[in-house]
Amino acid sequence: MTTIGFIGSGNIGGTVARLAVAAGQDVVLSNSRGPETLQDLVGELGPHARAGHPADAAAAGDIVVVTVPFKAYGDAPAEPLAGKVVIDTTNYYPQRDGHFPDLDAATVTSSELLQRHLTGARVVKVFNNIFFRHLGSLARPAGAPDRTALTIAGDDADAKRAVTDFLDTIGYDTVDIGTLADSWRVQPDTPAYGAPYGSFDDPAGTPADAAEVRAAVAAARR
Repeated sequence: MTTIGFIGSGNIGGTVARLAVAAGQDVVLSNSRGPETLQDLVGELGPHARAGHPADAAAAGDIVVVTVPFKAYGDAPAEPLAGKVVIDTTNYYPQRDGHFPDLDAATVTSSELLQRHLTGARVVKVFNNIFFRHLGSLARPAGAPDRTALTIAGDDADAKRAVTDFLDTIGYDTVDIGTLADSWRVQPDTPAYGAPYGSFDDPAGTPADAAEVRAAVAAARR
């Protein structure tokens, strides 16, 4: 049984936690406000869930999901994440996060900055380009004709295999788009950001298979 740690437990984190628990996995939730603020979510998820501090989630997780506002990426605890597979769901929104000159100049991606901070961790970009309601509603069993694909990007092949297996477990196929440097192809304002999975006005979303997702990724331009 895999344990998934969560540093951040908001819309995306909570949705991934629900999918993980439904697949029979244990989850350790955390946020910046303390474990007592997560008791409602823990109660909803049941005995496979518990709450702790970010360092607890980092230590417990076989895979750890960092799902915080990008401006807080430096708060992720680097030491307990060394050697871990880390899923990065973050997006850079200057209007919320303030300006990061290297990101504004497109000389680096947000996931590369997280990887630099988490020395020794193995970062894989996932979940950043899908609306959380669509993420919750589009999961399908393996082999389903309307199964949706999610993008991944990372520099470590073994980490990407582990994340691919995790995504399969929670109901998704995978499209590998390359390295963390390539993750700009699914950042905000690209064709693969949100659109393949349907309108934000429709909470059910629209299934998008691997071919559709690959076409959207290929259409990205800097």
